Amino acid sequence: MKKMILGVGNALVDALYPGISDTLLAELSLPKGSMQLIDQSTFKAITSRMAANERHRTTGGSACNTIVALAHLGVPTAVAGKVGPDADGAFFADSFAAAGAHLNLASSPLPTGVASAFITPDGERTFATFLGAAATMGVEEIRDAWFDGVDTVYIEGYLVQNSDFVLTLARRAHDAGLTVCLDMASYNVVEAARDTFDRLLDYTDILFANEEEARAFTGQAPQEALRTLAARVGTAVVKTGKQGALAMQGDEVAERPAKPVPHVADTTAAGDYFAAGFLYARSMGYDLGRCVETGHALAGEIVQVVGTRLEESTWQRLKAAL
Repeated sequence: MKKMILGVGNALVDALYPGISDTLLAELSLPKGSMQLIDQSTFKAITSRMAANERHRTTGGSACNTIVALAHLGVPTAVAGKVGPDADGAFFADSFAAAGAHLNLASSPLPTGVASAFITPDGERTFATFLGAAATMGVEEIRDAWFDGVDTVYIEGYLVQNSDFVLTLARRAHDAGLTVCLDMASYNVVEAARDTFDRLLDYTDILFANEEEARAFTGQAPQEALRTLAARVGTAVVKTGKQGALAMQGDEVAERPAKPVPHVADTTAAGDYFAAGFLYARSMGYDLGRCVETGHALAGEIVQVVGTRLEESTWQRLKAAL
């Protein structure tokens, strides 16, 4: 039986706003393509400003997106996070239970976090994230039981805002002999917390970064950044958008082009689904190149829809192809 993959991250609900102009992003003081943390008052102001716009709701959180994709592929999964006692928290829990993921959800009196995602016509997404309950995840809430039956722990880089928690989590997973995967999250998050990322790499076995995140950490172009990062961890992956991705494990290097798609509707969760594909292929014992190709296959599907979920018919087609 396959061992479980545990995803730990901010348990969020995504509020997706398609058809957003660059002018509106500027009005909201949101740098295009970034993730900005906001407080509750700013969240309420943005929600009020966007009340007349089209809005979709789905589960969110980087690690949580990866876990739900892995669950749909038949990989045993678990998710750890923190939600509030509200409709969004119930929606989050019900969605993951329906996907077959094991839940390790703590409760907070604060509202469940919401990531407002603004999608421009080119498919790029910009996040304004109110963490809510997710921001209160503490070291004391890490349980040994989280690791029961687990082989791999997947950690989203957005957790570096809570450095004590994420460093303790990574160290405990590493000390337990588990494979620790880290996604670097967003270039501006890396810039703001480079020292924390540097410490996290001491416990990391598999690292995912896009070229902007890799450059923010290393100051280097993708090829050089890949070598620098791979020297720190067992396996490093640098994604280069439409060009594809590079991966390095020991002396082995794999470079694969991105999967062509008919159209890009929304890049939300593209990196999360890439990680899911990569980890799925790894769980099947595939080589490094096939892991990258499988990552591209999943990312190529999710960018064609608005949001973080695929139709069941798409999952059936993907499972047959993989």
